[in-house]
Amino acid sequence: MKNRWLPLTLTLAVGLVVGVAGARLGTGASGGSLASLASDRGLSGDEAEAALATYVAPGDYDEYLMFASGGHSGQLHVIGVPSMQLLKTIPVFSPDSWSGYGVGADFSDKLMSEGSNPAKNEPLTWGDTHHPALSETDGDYDGRFVYVNDRANGRLGMVDLADFKTKQILDIPNIQTSHGGVFATPNTEYVHVSSMTPAPQTKDGYAELERYKEDFRGVSTFVSIDQETGKGDLDKSFQIELPPYTQDLADAGKLASYGWAFINSYNTEMAVGGTDKDNPLEKGAIANDYDYLHIINWEKAAEVVEAGGYEMRNGVRMIPLETAIEEGLLYFAPEPRNPHGVDVSPDGNYIAVGGKLDPNATVYSIERIKKAIAEKNFDGTDEFGVPILKLDAVMEAQVELGAGPLHTQFDDEGNAYTSLFVDSAIAKWTLGPLSGVSEEDSFKLVETIPVQYNIGHLVTAEGDTVSPDGNYMVALNKWSVDRFPLVGTLNPQNFQLIDLNSDPLRILKDMPIGFGEPHYVQMIAIDKLQKRIEVYEPGTDPLTMEPSDVATKTGDERVERIGDTLHVYMTAMRSHFTPDIIRARAGENIALHITNIETTRDATHGFAIPGYNKQVSLDPGEVVTIEFKAKRSGSFAFYCTEFCSALHLEMQGWLLVEP
Repeated sequence: MKNRWLPLTLTLAVGLVVGVAGARLGTGASGGSLASLASDRGLSGDEAEAALATYVAPGDYDEYLMFASGGHSGQLHVIGVPSMQLLKTIPVFSPDSWSGYGVGADFSDKLMSEGSNPAKNEPLTWGDTHHPALSETDGDYDGRFVYVNDRANGRLGMVDLADFKTKQILDIPNIQTSHGGVFATPNTEYVHVSSMTPAPQTKDGYAELERYKEDFRGVSTFVSIDQETGKGDLDKSFQIELPPYTQDLADAGKLASYGWAFINSYNTEMAVGGTDKDNPLEKGAIANDYDYLHIINWEKAAEVVEAGGYEMRNGVRMIPLETAIEEGLLYFAPEPRNPHGVDVSPDGNYIAVGGKLDPNATVYSIERIKKAIAEKNFDGTDEFGVPILKLDAVMEAQVELGAGPLHTQFDDEGNAYTSLFVDSAIAKWTLGPLSGVSEEDSFKLVETIPVQYNIGHLVTAEGDTVSPDGNYMVALNKWSVDRFPLVGTLNPQNFQLIDLNSDPLRILKDMPIGFGEPHYVQMIAIDKLQKRIEVYEPGTDPLTMEPSDVATKTGDERVERIGDTLHVYMTAMRSHFTPDIIRARAGENIALHITNIETTRDATHGFAIPGYNKQVSLDPGEVVTIEFKAKRSGSFAFYCTEFCSALHLEMQGWLLVEP
């Protein structure tokens, strides 16, 4: 999918910009030449070329969409590539007043309530989105759904890419925080989420830290996915109990390694911190030279569960650690100190690990892993009895990259790209013969490109799939320092777009991230998003995508009292609500069932009542219900919050609450 004409086209264009006097771009009103424009802006030839490479003309579309986690904003963000423009924010774990998510609409209030930890007495209203994962078919993105974990509270959110709205928040039992995943198995049979910090597996959820080894455990969760709705089904899901190490990032095997999953870990020292200022947790957790790559046979684990090899734990099927060992579901391999990313090559043959405190990318081979398991080529077990595969038996190569390697992505020519946090750079290096690279060129550092600054994750176009595209790479930098104007004491973070077709690699564009701390992104070709709808069928419930039983048609608007609840069946269209006067009594329960009867794309309406903390946004054809108690008497003017027509300001009505 690489655009081989792009470098030539841009070279010619830049030649016009910097080398041809009087070259013009059409005869528009500006009448200015490209050369003059570049000169006026103080752009070098390279900068002018980069500007052309990332420009998407009005009315044209980007080639790719990136789905970026929003960190502790609790949201997902959709960004176009190569324009690097923010196209949409999708609320997932946190309320959003623009869309009415969590502050009025019945379906979102229900999502946030059901997706809260049942141990809490009130709904959670924030989350820490970390690792989005697009659904897959045969190891390739299919454009149906995107999933993201709540790192803070151990939850899973699911967004339907038909309408780019959250349709499920699932609390994962037996874990607290989550970091491993999210990843989808190659046919989205399961979506994986694993714990980060181990949690007590006691009846009341409490254990003293002195009993850390005895009572705390990590958990790997495989959430079964309904292929029609994309929703997770805990009744069909399963978990695998892990030792009380800190499990970090994870990835699914594909093609050659289909059926396997890999999770990094650190703190195999099982340090818990304490009052000794000379021995904080961070010091105790880096004492060992090696931690453990977790190697899980999830396909066999699913068979063990179906055969009854589990126990029920807080409503989900759990394979105990002892069973996982006995059934050959879990193995360890030594990995360099405190690794972060574990990433499977497109062909599934290689597993690349970046050790934060080691300058190398360590590459494991699935062939070597399977052979070592079959031959029981172990270096003993850990203290919980998990077999440890010998490093020299499973390691294919080590490639010295630089300081602080974290996360790896891939292109379509056998290259890998690893972020270097300490060096503030990305290393390009080659995979091995099983990925089509010659013996002579295998496992070698090709080049390093500096980024600004302190890169965490990175993404290449479809670089998590069996068929990467190459073309573009984006660096997710934690700091921007001097890249943007000073806008307060907290600078934006910085996404940097990199051209993979250039030699050497070059940065095309910086994008300030001022809406949270993205941790991870995935990039999909826009033409794979086939399910997108422009408007809902009239009367649609967005949660189920089915006709709503409270949908209202023109002429059927009415007010009904049933028991102590006043039901209002209302329609909204340009530029009025029907009915536009609602009479209620103080203390009465009110249920507003509002249908947007528009059929025109983008003809969205809003509904807000002053003083009642309710606001919703209704897309064409959508039905929402707003439920509240009329606690305050008074005459309240409700109104449409979306600028919908020339008579938008006239689109209002009255809620009259008698004392």
